This record gives sequence, C-alpha cells and structure tokens, in this order.
Amino acid sequence: MPARKPQNCPRRIRFGKNIASLRARRHLTQERLAEKAGVSVRYLQSVEAGEYFPSLPTLARLKSGLRCDWGELFAGCDKA
Repeated sequence: MPARKPQNCPRRIRFGKNIASLRARRHLTQERLAEKAGVSVRYLQSVEAGEYFPSLPTLARLKSGLRCDWGELFAGCDKA
C-alpha cells in the first residue's frame, strides 16, 4: 500500500517558500541545490511545496548550500 501524502501545514509551507526564495536569490536551480544538499530533486520539490520537512542533518546541508543563517531559513515560520 502506498504511503499517504502528509497533510500540508502552514509552517511547512512557509519554510518551503523560504527555501525557494533563498535558492532563487542565490541563483541556484533545484538540481544544483539538491546536489549540494545530497537529496533528490523530487525531495527538494516536495520540501519547497510544503509537503515534507527535512531532518536536522538535511537542514544543515540545505543551510550550507544556501549560504544562509538559521534565521533566514526559518523566517516567518513561527507566525504561520
């Protein structure tokens, strides 16, 4: 039986938008950021869409690939 798709949550959606925005500002494609973070492009697309929230090690690799701080990564997530 296929796994159920997780329900979207406002905080995951906000986080995904932050990732997409930071990626665009750094002129990175989804493919390039996925490569830097060691994840698949499909997984990164799911994170940006707010479907999934990355594990701590993946968060650290995304942060490194985006050259940003934790505040930028989570901006607005507490208000969602």
